[in-house]
Amino acid sequence: MERAISIEEKIRRAEEIYQRRKQGETGKVTTVNINREKRNIKIFKKMLIQMFICIVIYLVIYTINNSNYVFSEDFINKANEILSYDTNFYDIYQNVSNYIKGLFEKKQEHINQSENENNEEKNDQQNMKENSNEKAIGGAEEIKENIENKELSQEDQDIINIKNTTTFIKPVEGIISSKYGIRETSTGRVPKNHTGTDIATNLGTKIKSSTDGEVVLSSEEGDYGKHLKIQIGEVSIIYAHCNNLYVKQGDKICQGQEIAEVGSTGNSTGPHLHFEIRISERTVDPQSILEL
Repeated sequence: MERAISIEEKIRRAEEIYQRRKQGETGKVTTVNINREKRNIKIFKKMLIQMFICIVIYLVIYTINNSNYVFSEDFINKANEILSYDTNFYDIYQNVSNYIKGLFEKKQEHINQSENENNEEKNDQQNMKENSNEKAIGGAEEIKENIENKELSQEDQDIINIKNTTTFIKPVEGIISSKYGIRETSTGRVPKNHTGTDIATNLGTKIKSSTDGEVVLSSEEGDYGKHLKIQIGEVSIIYAHCNNLYVKQGDKICQGQEIAEVGSTGNSTGPHLHFEIRISERTVDPQSILEL
């Protein structure tokens, strides 16, 4: 026998069945709509692809039908003629190499020819110059003298100029204790580059002026101690480390005049005369000018 169901239970069951059916219908409708949208998109893409393919096919057919040359018999015959050639790439390479090599040889030949022409032109100019110098009166000797002067050093030229413009006598008798130029020193007090000649002698020995001139400096300061500078033209003579000075700045001096006494003032290691000769403030070796 069936269990008696109350009216409330029947209503509840009916509502559950209704809800289940309602949910089932809703899901079914939604699925159908989605599937239809996807199917429509695929159909649209397929249609576009088919249209594109049809257009391409149409263009190809149109081109073939309307072309008067690309697929003509004349074009095909020329293509076959070209393809029938027996191409030897080795011969082509050799021909190109020989052509390039010939270009380089021609260029080198042109360069050599230009150099030879330049050398010949220089030789001609040199010969013309030598001939003109030989023909000129006294010209050869003058050019020879100029060349010799150019080969001389500045010091050699200064020595020649001093000897040609000024006469000298020995300023004092004594022994050479230090020569002009670079020297070895045992103490830091003495400079290595010696700008004059040191003549060692007794303290108080009279110093004579080696030349005429004018006293342009009379000083007791510096490493030279008591010293004089006498000027004659571009030539100047310095007498340094003196004990006493007999003349003052501005005095006119005659050659052989007593001007000072030998001493050991300033940066000095003993009684001596530092004798220095300059031209345009460039020092020269005094022993190349006169015998000391």
